Amino acid sequence: MNDPRSALVARLADFERVVEVGVGRRPDVARRLAQRGVDVTVTDVVRRDVPRGLTFVLDDVTDPAPGVYADAEAVYALNCPPELHRPLRALAREHGVACYFTTLGGDPPTVAVDREQLPGGETLYRVRADGPKGK
Repeated sequence: MNDPRSALVARLADFERVVEVGVGRRPDVARRLAQRGVDVTVTDVVRRDVPRGLTFVLDDVTDPAPGVYADAEAVYALNCPPELHRPLRALAREHGVACYFTTLGGDPPTVAVDREQLPGGETLYRVRADGPKGK
């Protein structure tokens, strides 16, 4: 499995309910998770058309609607820009859920993370639950 998206799907498929933050125009990972039986909600600050099987919610991670994330087991963001790492972490901590993200190329994470190198070269970051709240 050299496709990084397949590895990402395999990693997140262990959860029953996830929320992808900032789906943009690339719902492929969310669609593939839904095909594997995961209940997937996707969010963005702009209304997006998403494939059948996904629930779309208009939401901003910097001012999130709590109900969107209440029953999730994990939140994740793909190609997450550095300015959204802290809001994503805060959201996950508020709801007590696992938090994962990938970055845009060379952008380093701005929060405490554990790194997982996925087959195909993608680095998946898992936000540390015990990391400093302010850093």
